[in-house]
Amino acid sequence: MAIFTHLLSQYGYLGLFGLLMFGIIGLPVPEETLLTFAGVLVYRGHLELVPTLLAAFLGSACGITVSYGLGRGVGRVVTKRLGRFVHVTPEQMGRVEAWFERVGHWGLLWGYFLPGIRHLTAVAAGATRLRYVDFAVFAYTGALLWSLTFVSLGALAGRQWVTVYSQVHENLKIASGIVLAVLIITLVARRLIRRRR
Repeated sequence: MAIFTHLLSQYGYLGLFGLLMFGIIGLPVPEETLLTFAGVLVYRGHLELVPTLLAAFLGSACGITVSYGLGRGVGRVVTKRLGRFVHVTPEQMGRVEAWFERVGHWGLLWGYFLPGIRHLTAVAAGATRLRYVDFAVFAYTGALLWSLTFVSLGALAGRQWVTVYSQVHENLKIASGIVLAVLIITLVARRLIRRRR
């Protein structure tokens, strides 16, 4: 973590942009911690609020766009070629596509707030060929809300940012676990219902 805060302190807005972009793509970068620390730097007067929010938003938006592009370019090919090895059929992909068209794009918006999930939503959206317009509306709105939330958290918490952030991060991990458990239970239940039919 120290290296990331050092890079942020050293390179400011450009460092925040780059770290968030690569973090969203999937590199092991503690994005929420960076955003909160950027807010602390705003509180201390080392960074300005509006450029910090802009760098955070653009870094997040660029990262999730690259992930969407990877999913769109590679995801379908990988699924077709390796699907039989991991038991993913074209029918299952069709159901995932239909789900994304109906409600899955909301996962792009709220997935930012769930550690471990935001890295997968854009790839899944690309792999299922979700229209770019739909992707952009929800993904970029999510990027804005996420950036605003954690930068504001750091700026408001000030010197108490470590304590406040730890509590928020713990709650987000619990929420991620609950969402994951609900998804697994739903998938298992649907599979059992199909077998009985």
